[in-house]
Amino acid sequence: MTERRPQESQEAFVLHGYPYRETSMLLEVFTRGFGRVTLVARGARRPRSALRGLLLAFQRLQLSWYGRGEVRTLARAEWLGGQRLLAGEALLCGYYLNELLMRLLAREDPHEELFERYQAALQGLAANSESAPVLRGFEKALLKELGYAMPLEREALSGNGIDPNKTYTYDPERGPLEIAGGAAELQLAGSTLLAIARDDYRDALTQQQAKQLMRMLINHRLDYQPLKSRRIFKELMEL
Repeated sequence: MTERRPQESQEAFVLHGYPYRETSMLLEVFTRGFGRVTLVARGARRPRSALRGLLLAFQRLQLSWYGRGEVRTLARAEWLGGQRLLAGEALLCGYYLNELLMRLLAREDPHEELFERYQAALQGLAANSESAPVLRGFEKALLKELGYAMPLEREALSGNGIDPNKTYTYDPERGPLEIAGGAAELQLAGSTLLAIARDDYRDALTQQQAKQLMRMLINHRLDYQPLKSRRIFKELMEL
């Protein structure tokens, strides 16, 4: 097998870093042009390494790498700036976004529009924006990029437009279903579905029900395997 061509100057964010051998790191990165890529940063953990304080999550970087196989070798890294540091709740939300990308994106499957949405989400969190609309908008964009665009404006069985005054549940494979008598575990106001379609999360009920809907859909795509970031956030809220 021939060596793959080196990739030069790719805009990227570090999603997660792992210690590797004595002085190196394994990096999961999200790149604009190549999607999720795994890199080994040789010597990055040495005390005098120029990479030591550079390969941080949530910071815009320009990376170059070479090699073949699933793990490539980092050749150069440059900090691009322009991204404020995350702290507090915003930092936990950032880790949640990163875990979603690592768990749901296939390797080397480019998603340039999602890259833009991710960068915008980090900027929104860093600006102390309300986190719920930022997270819901990103989750919706992620599902669409994965090929699971959310039907929100028509009832799945009848094809009728969603009535803002009616109550619906949601089938992950089909979309909204009108509740005709009886109770459903997930109940959504028609007004909530229409608000999500507009990315309008100002209403308190919309925020609450949108969170429940997105959690159910994300869990479905994860085969109901738990997310570490959710568990950590829950534990911190209980302190």
